[in-house]
Amino acid sequence: MENSNLRPEDGEAVVSTPRPGVMSLHIKERSALYAAYMPFLKNGGVFIPTGRDYQLGDEVFLLLALMDRPDKIAVQGKVAWITPAGANNNRTQGIGVEFGEGDAGQQARKTIEELLSGVLKSSRPTHTM
Repeated sequence: MENSNLRPEDGEAVVSTPRPGVMSLHIKERSALYAAYMPFLKNGGVFIPTGRDYQLGDEVFLLLALMDRPDKIAVQGKVAWITPAGANNNRTQGIGVEFGEGDAGQQARKTIEELLSGVLKSSRPTHTM
């Protein structure tokens, strides 16, 4: 069992992995949420900094805490992106998880897009593109 607190360069997202396939992500600031969100995935998704090895298509269960919202979103998803250690441009190592098609996935996407309204079309770089 692995417990880790990994932080991207901006230090605003905390990840813990209580057991394989189960992750908890707390994104504390809007800029970190923007950098982690993956709107180009069919169901939306988030980038999670991690040193664990995952394969494309691996299923994960994510407990997502967003900024100062008291509720957490429990969502199932699949690994759709992998940034390996030592990637170009000093990108943070981690995985992109696409939200599942169920209600929880839709809730996660809707909540994130509400929190990011006005900046989703920004050209600022993110952890993935």
